[in-house]
Amino acid sequence: MLTTKLFLGFGVFVFGSFSFENPFSTDNYIDLNTETAVVSKLQSPGKEIYADFCMQCHGVNGKGDTKTFPPLAGSDWLKNKRNQSITAVKFGQSGEIIVNKIKYNSNMPAMGLSDQEVADVMNYVMTSWGNKQTKIVTEKEVAAIKK
Repeated sequence: MLTTKLFLGFGVFVFGSFSFENPFSTDNYIDLNTETAVVSKLQSPGKEIYADFCMQCHGVNGKGDTKTFPPLAGSDWLKNKRNQSITAVKFGQSGEIIVNKIKYNSNMPAMGLSDQEVADVMNYVMTSWGNKQTKIVTEKEVAAIKK
């Protein structure tokens, strides 16, 4: 028991924090069918971008609200309209869209993100809150999206 406490204490000292989640659990990873890598959704650089640019409107849990800001959690629009979703993050979104059978007609300004930042935040959103996207968004894919 003393050895365990010392080891945990050392881990907190060296790494700055300690998680009680199982790092080897397959729940923490996305199997990228067409890619050669496995990416941990818990360490996605998109999480910080989401907190800085998206959370204010779409919420901590990605649920948005029922009038102005559409949900990202469980969003059929996000799932079925990949290019439009990337375009919205890259260039902003205006005009009516229907998400989960609810009409939204508000403006989302362009955030000024780089193509890599757009890819990172899209990958975070598409693998959070029950979203199960397995094909990662790449910087190259975002760069190919034109206004």
